Amino acid sequence: MAKVSPLNKSFCLQNVCESNYHKLFSLIPNLRDIDESAQGFSDGKPMLHMQILEQSPYTKTIQLSHLFANEAGVLLEPAVKIRMYFDVCIAEVLRDYKRVEVATAIEDIGLSKEIMDYKWRLNYFLDKWLDHCLKTDYIFVSDEIAA
Repeated sequence: MAKVSPLNKSFCLQNVCESNYHKLFSLIPNLRDIDESAQGFSDGKPMLHMQILEQSPYTKTIQLSHLFANEAGVLLEPAVKIRMYFDVCIAEVLRDYKRVEVATAIEDIGLSKEIMDYKWRLNYFLDKWLDHCLKTDYIFVSDEIAA
């Protein structure tokens, strides 16, 4: 994939985070009501697994990933950790399976350009991955309903 680098990255990052929030609710319509985890199914596609990591009245942190099973065991990839902010309707990627959280990756808060670039790459990836997931018509079932 070509490297996308918009001129006004902070504005574009905000738009991507807002878009990702709405895409997550399109993919998992009852997301706000899920307390533990849910599975997404689509014919011939790997299962999507969503797990609630943390929640409060105004935020919810989830991990969303494809679940691949083989003889070696279960592999969750890309294991994207996302914090959703209900009051401002944004979803921000905190990390994925290949990259650490922003605060760990770039400890010097004076490096604002590097921080913005890092956040942009994480959230732009989620944007494109959610587009892919939405095109494959996943249907989510929460573990609370399945039990």
